[in-house]
Amino acid sequence: MKNKCLSYLGTFLFLLLVLSQLSGLALAAEQKVLVLEISGSITPVSDDIVADAIAFAENDNYEAMVITLNTPGGGLDETLNIIEQIAATDVPVIGYVYPEGTKAWSAGTLILISTDIAAMAPFTIIGSAQPVSVTPGGSEPVDDAKIINALVTRATENAKKHNRNQTAAEEFITKNLNLDADKALEYEVIEYVSSSIEDLMSQVSGQEVKGRVLNTEGADITYYQPSLRLEFMNIISNPIVSSLLLLLGVYAVILGISNPGFGAELFGVIAITLGLVGTGFDVNTGALFLIIVGVILLVLEFQAPGFGVFGIAGLVCIIAGSVLLAPTDFPRNYTPAEFQRTLIVSIATPTVVLGLFLVFALYKVIEVKKRKPLFGELIGDTGQAVDPIGDGNEGYILLRGQHWKARSSDMIEKGDKVRVLEKDGVVLVVEKLKDEQELKKG
Repeated sequence: MKNKCLSYLGTFLFLLLVLSQLSGLALAAEQKVLVLEISGSITPVSDDIVADAIAFAENDNYEAMVITLNTPGGGLDETLNIIEQIAATDVPVIGYVYPEGTKAWSAGTLILISTDIAAMAPFTIIGSAQPVSVTPGGSEPVDDAKIINALVTRATENAKKHNRNQTAAEEFITKNLNLDADKALEYEVIEYVSSSIEDLMSQVSGQEVKGRVLNTEGADITYYQPSLRLEFMNIISNPIVSSLLLLLGVYAVILGISNPGFGAELFGVIAITLGLVGTGFDVNTGALFLIIVGVILLVLEFQAPGFGVFGIAGLVCIIAGSVLLAPTDFPRNYTPAEFQRTLIVSIATPTVVLGLFLVFALYKVIEVKKRKPLFGELIGDTGQAVDPIGDGNEGYILLRGQHWKARSSDMIEKGDKVRVLEKDGVVLVVEKLKDEQELKKG
């Protein structure tokens, strides 16, 4: 009897152990990690997206939030706002430069070293955080001590807060230091190098962050999807997209004013409005002045075309304004000089192409308006019947490479030669050419 009781007790303890293990696995499987992707330039909408993602993670009790970074940088004010949001939330935030071969430069580097845990995928790069401004002769570092000291202090304090290399944090800004993943790990700028989000979750599991121990190994990975409004705003707030919308709108307004009736001016107003919304109405005043002057000069040129001086001057003003329109000045654009030059070329090139096309198109419109009525020129011309014509039936003839509706008192078969006698509205009145002699006479 005693042995049987011991057997039952052993079986019960074994089942209890199995159930506890299964319960632990089920609890682990319930853990969720939210992944927010930041790619491209950091814009005012990036702040809203980060805020919305953090609120989503807080409300749904996510174990942690991963911000993947693949960015050349962006606006400094927006970057500092994102850093403040990361510090304010109770959700552990993991910064991760990902995928392989990408970068988190300038503003992106500041965000990375401000996250609770910093990681990089192999073959990624961080750094190039020295503020620069692009000039006609190249690029120059911003050497205002007030600005540099403020950035250095912010970077080193965030590095100190998370026990990271403060010297490297300073040299990102003062010496344009760049580090790959292995060097960043060696210099204690980051804590992990990982090839995937799943692998990173396994590595950080068990680490204490913001008063909680992470339980992320095997956690469900959820990718944050912004609302339709935020997604749309994110697209039009891209510096290239918003600048091109403004310029496309300007050209459409010029086309609409010069040749009213096609609705181009309405499209132009919509495009300009979207462009202004995308920039947050933060537009260089000088750039706007140049573009407005350019519009006026082009309109004057097309209203009274002469030697083309107004047209050329207007086009130059719009091109110059478009270059100034690009947010390449610090702190609106906290990115490396190489990216700023690419941004200028990406905006200036389509501006020139669109401008030349507009000039060409409007001159063609003016030529057509000045041309004599074509119907008058057609009288006496000869063509060929495409359809049988006559006996009350209208048909088409081929004349000057175009099809014209025609009628005749003669019976005309398909392929017969005809001569234009007169016009009746949009219909040509023709006669059949009797013979070769008459054809030559015509």
